[in-house]
Amino acid sequence: MDTATSKKLDIIIPAYRMHSQSFKNALDSITEEAALKRVNNNTNHVVWMAGNLVNCRYWVGNLLGLEDKDPNEDLFKEARALDESLDYPTLDALKKNFAAISPKVYQRLLTATDEQLDKAFSFGMNVPFVPENVLNMIGMCIGREDYLLGQIGLMRKLLGLKGMSYDIDKNLKY
Repeated sequence: MDTATSKKLDIIIPAYRMHSQSFKNALDSITEEAALKRVNNNTNHVVWMAGNLVNCRYWVGNLLGLEDKDPNEDLFKEARALDESLDYPTLDALKKNFAAISPKVYQRLLTATDEQLDKAFSFGMNVPFVPENVLNMIGMCIGREDYLLGQIGLMRKLLGLKGMSYDIDKNLKY
């Protein structure tokens, strides 16, 4: 495993890498058509879930100084609600966006310094036991990815697919 500059990321980096594996596994065998299905009018579709997860990756990258912008930011920033009047990207396009940004963010995580991670960053939640800094915002994004992967996992079952596998692709290095 790669070694991070900051020991503060010792938990974050393995979770990040596992989410990279899980993203690939969660979307396995979901067709473009199935990815746009909603269980009812109160649920999101897989494309929305995957798009939000990709947006989290861009968000973390931006926190760590990457200038790459999510090409679908207007659809997904700040967990914007699903709007069926909008045209969403294909699942394939989102997979490509994920594959493009994820290695860059991983490298930034490896080289992040304690000073960078401790930098104040307001995320407007005003939770007294959560200091608003870059490190905790990254942690919030990792939590969001967990949530979205769980939703996709549930949708797999509702779409009639088998549960998500936890197979590891040893060639995936981010």
